[in-house]
Amino acid sequence: MLPTVADVLALEAVRRGSPCVVAGGDRLDTPVRWVHVGEISDIAHLLRGGELVLTTGVALPDEPGKLADYIAELAAVGASGLVVELGRRFVRELPRAVVKAAEEHGLPLVTLARETPFVQITESVHARIIDIQLQELRASEQLHEVFTQLSVEGASPAEVLAQVTRFSGRPALLENLAHQVLACDSAGTDTGALLAGWETRSRAVAPQGRTAYDDTSGWLVTTVGARGQDWGRLILLCDGPPGPRDTVLAERAATTLALGRLLERHQESLERQAHGTIITGILTHAYSDPDEAAARARAVGVPLTGRKLVCAVVRPTPATGTGVGTAAGTSIGTATGTGTALGEQAQLGELAEAVAAACRDSRLPALVGALDQSRVGVLLPLPPRVTAEAALSQLADRLRTAFGAPFVLAAGSEVDSVRDVRRSFLEAEQVADVAVRQPDGRPFYRLPDLRLRGLLHLLRDDARLQTFAERELGPLLAHDAQRHGDLTRILRIYLDAGRNKAVAAQRAHLSRPAFYDRLRRLERILDTDLDDVESCLSLHIALLALESFRR
Repeated sequence: MLPTVADVLALEAVRRGSPCVVAGGDRLDTPVRWVHVGEISDIAHLLRGGELVLTTGVALPDEPGKLADYIAELAAVGASGLVVELGRRFVRELPRAVVKAAEEHGLPLVTLARETPFVQITESVHARIIDIQLQELRASEQLHEVFTQLSVEGASPAEVLAQVTRFSGRPALLENLAHQVLACDSAGTDTGALLAGWETRSRAVAPQGRTAYDDTSGWLVTTVGARGQDWGRLILLCDGPPGPRDTVLAERAATTLALGRLLERHQESLERQAHGTIITGILTHAYSDPDEAAARARAVGVPLTGRKLVCAVVRPTPATGTGVGTAAGTSIGTATGTGTALGEQAQLGELAEAVAAACRDSRLPALVGALDQSRVGVLLPLPPRVTAEAALSQLADRLRTAFGAPFVLAAGSEVDSVRDVRRSFLEAEQVADVAVRQPDGRPFYRLPDLRLRGLLHLLRDDARLQTFAERELGPLLAHDAQRHGDLTRILRIYLDAGRNKAVAAQRAHLSRPAFYDRLRRLERILDTDLDDVESCLSLHIALLALESFRR
């Protein structure tokens, strides 16, 4: 933080000159970037802004108009202030034109009643500026060392936020694109009060730029993401405008969080990592063609060509301690939720190894690897004359013997080639996400008719779905948040009623004219036609997605 004009006036070298502020007294908090001594009247073009100009005034013009122009030019280039030593050009006081112009332009104007060596002032101020810059450099180096170490150690979001709070002394939060808190460090404040109505408050804060300060809320917000894919926001709650160090701190922490997400790996064997890489490559179309994927699988001893393929997903149930809500990415009210992340990863690694061992014991060559923080994926090529039901039953029996904790095994439909593996995995994931909520003890689960809700439940952590929901409903949610309205509820009632306005009005306990008026307001806010089927379909999907985020 640079010294201000007030800080300069408090220096001993300046106080010896008996300084007196004659104009711009309300601008003494202006930062001083440098001190410049100059006696010429056309000095403004030599300045870059932020300079405190020292002069005896010996070369200043006599005409009041030119003196006013001199002040105006200093203000225009962003000078921090003007200090004039009396006694040489101006004996007891400055001309009225100078004082008036300084007041009009908000330029701090100071007189020195005694002769003062300007070199002492410049040395004192510049020494302080350099000392501050050195302190900022040391602080920057400390930030670099701390957050580099956090990146190397694969620190959890909670650990990253703890360091942000330690350096800033302010509450820090990490949220996803659906405005749900993923991690929080309250800096000793009441966490419940801090998070109260968070989604509503967060939606109202949308500053421009990747890092920006919102004056209304007092939030310093920086976007978190990498490789062009943003997935969250880091928020620092400030009690005033943040300084440059706060901005650097927030951006450095956001970089650490983004890097941690890119480098996150479960504690698993090299074989599991290799299998997981192949599965991920197939699911993300990372390979140029299916033959490349088959070749990579064959290289690790799993033949995929010429066989029926079945994709399965294994998930621990909540009883294992791998909380479904936390692992699936739902909102975490406090930093405690992330504290067990390493333990959950270790358990998932054990589950992956147990699945691989069960496949070997069953003589079923398979690709087995973690899909994310809560699922183990299995790509199972069926041996000749072995049905999917028989293979899955055998796998489930072996796994229950080898892995003591409860789990669910869900399978997608059989496919004929690697091209269709992704579809089978998506089906298996949908089944697993539903089955893990209410397991009934079956050996394995197949695809029931989960329909759209199941698909949205599966994709609720996808930033693209969150972006879609925000794009469709953002204006409406912001409107309700700002006005404490219920138009979102009215829209849901209308869509649930099959766009039957009479039925919807009755369900909303409103008269038809009042209900129709709300529909017109909805159309204005959303800029859409609620009689258009496709528009209503998009809105209905967005509402269902919003429910999956909030669940």
